[in-house]
Amino acid sequence: MKKKPIITFNSPVVLGLVIACFAVTLVGSLSGGRITHLLFMTYRSSLKNPLTYIRFFTYIFGHSDWSHFIGNASYLLLLGPMLEEKYGANTLMEIIGITAVATGIINYIFFPSVALCGASGIVFAFIILASFTGFRNGEIPLTFVLVAIIYIGQQVIEGIAFTDNISNMAHIVGGVIGAILGYMLNVQKK
Repeated sequence: MKKKPIITFNSPVVLGLVIACFAVTLVGSLSGGRITHLLFMTYRSSLKNPLTYIRFFTYIFGHSDWSHFIGNASYLLLLGPMLEEKYGANTLMEIIGITAVATGIINYIFFPSVALCGASGIVFAFIILASFTGFRNGEIPLTFVLVAIIYIGQQVIEGIAFTDNISNMAHIVGGVIGAILGYMLNVQKK
């Protein structure tokens, strides 16, 4: 007798992140963006305000609109489960935390007039990290080189050539963190 297929909660960290982003985007949308601005967006504010420090992490849950959320959620759901299986839930949470805080602090220091929200930096860390899946000690995968050139190079060019509402800095920082951590994690395993 065949077993009926069941749906499993296969990637708790990634699914938790996407569910949290969905909930925050919904609440932000229902509040006309006020909740997002207050709690889920990082921007230059007083260092005496405790929310300044909280927002260095919580901004990854807020998204400017539904298309922003769907774009990030698609990549997170595509790449995240593979990364969570390879590196484990705790390591993936650390990667998310490091990327979020580093990007939030860099934005605060170097881009005082830019408000940042969304998980795009995490997405770019995941994209670069995923290119390390076939890593062997002493080798640099061609997939990593091509992904780095295509994704990070595109962000550098767009950051110079276009003025839009996209934080190319968050993408670049996320990609660099993904590259560094991907290399370190895979060298340690060998």
